[in-house]
Amino acid sequence: MTPGMTLSEAAEGIVLLPSLEHAFVGTMMRFGAEPVACYDFDAIIAGYIADGMTEQEALEFFEYNVLGAWFGERMPCFLRRMAVEQALEEES
Repeated sequence: MTPGMTLSEAAEGIVLLPSLEHAFVGTMMRFGAEPVACYDFDAIIAGYIADGMTEQEALEFFEYNVLGAWFGERMPCFLRRMAVEQALEEES
């Protein structure tokens, strides 16, 4: 986002995933980078399970078809909500 640019102007190139509208939570911003769409990981997996997949199938489908796909420089991010302790544990 350049100085003087509004968020709606910067959001023009955001990549949205129509099949995951139920999991959209907003946009993520970082200094020196354009905003990207952000989706809730748990809501995505829950949606796949509601559509008839097992949890394992949903995770594999997400990893291969969503996380593993390239949507360009403004590829969406996927938020996994967790406590700090869990994040630190997973990191080690």
